[in-house]
Amino acid sequence: MTENEGSVVDEETFSVRRTIRIAAPIDKVWQAVTEPEHISRWFGHTVLEGTGVGATGMMTFPNDGSVPLRVEAREEMRLISYRWGNGDAASERPEIVDEATSTVFTFTLDELADGTQLTVVETGFDRTSDPAANLESHRTGWEIELDKLVALLEGDA
Repeated sequence: MTENEGSVVDEETFSVRRTIRIAAPIDKVWQAVTEPEHISRWFGHTVLEGTGVGATGMMTFPNDGSVPLRVEAREEMRLISYRWGNGDAASERPEIVDEATSTVFTFTLDELADGTQLTVVETGFDRTSDPAANLESHRTGWEIELDKLVALLEGDA
C-alpha cells in the first residue's frame, strides 16, 4: 500500500487538508469518491438522491450515527464537494444540512503517471459546536478513512 503523509490542521482558516497518492487510475478514484455504492465501501454508508449538484442524502457511520449530506459542486473527473451536517462535539446531529453549522469537504483529483493524487480539504469548522475538537476529530478521521480508500483501490487496481 502506498504510504502517505497525514492530515494537516490549519487553525487560522479552520480547515483540515490531506493529499494522498493512490496507485489506481483516476476513473476508479473518481467512482470511489462520487458514487454512493463505492463511497460506502470505504467511508460511511452513503445514500444520495440524485447525482449532480444539489443531490441530497445521508451518510451513516456504525458507531456515530447518520449525518445529512448534499453535493455542492462537481466537475467531472476533477472535483466534487459535499456539505454535511457537522458538530461531532454536539449532543445531537442535524437531520438536514444546516448552513449555519455544516462543513464542506472537497475532493480534488489529479492524474499522475503512476496513479492519482487526491486532495481533500474540509472547511467551515469555525461554525461548528466546538471548532478545536471537531478539527482534531476530522484530522484523524481523514487519515483513517483515506487510508482505507488507498487499501481498497490498490487492492482492486
